[in-house]
Amino acid sequence: MTDTLPRIRAFLETSQIEFEVMACDPALADTAVFCEHYGISLDHSANAIVVKTKTGERKYVACVVLATARLDVNRTVRKKIGARKVSFAGAEETLALTGMDLGGVTPLCLPQDLPLWVDAEVMRRPYIILGGGNRESKIRVLPEIFLHTPNTEIVEGLGLPPPPAPDS
Repeated sequence: MTDTLPRIRAFLETSQIEFEVMACDPALADTAVFCEHYGISLDHSANAIVVKTKTGERKYVACVVLATARLDVNRTVRKKIGARKVSFAGAEETLALTGMDLGGVTPLCLPQDLPLWVDAEVMRRPYIILGGGNRESKIRVLPEIFLHTPNTEIVEGLGLPPPPAPDS
């Protein structure tokens, strides 16, 4: 893994969009744990998830959904990527493709040829918290940052509401 934070910070500064790099204990980098420990609402946290095709030509796409949503991998992603079967890329594949470990993957500064699909709900937030490119940081930024990322498409319905909680 390489330190991607300097490259990400340079990209953010060039965008001229307000941002803050937040320090994070690497043991607390997973979204739910991070939010609980640091008092951040899950409604403002967004996860970057790499998905791959399992059939046909191998394709990858990075998707961004709110932490309160589930990625609609079996319908929206599958149909949009044009494959019969898709799955989440594993930790090793994600690291090889992005240079980032799970828990720290950011949708900023991804490889130029990796499509980035952002759920439209993410764009409706006043700010979002993203992975910092490593497990030691998170980034608070306006969702308009995705108007500056290459190969990006805003997708309605990419995220689904979480399943209802079971009755107690």
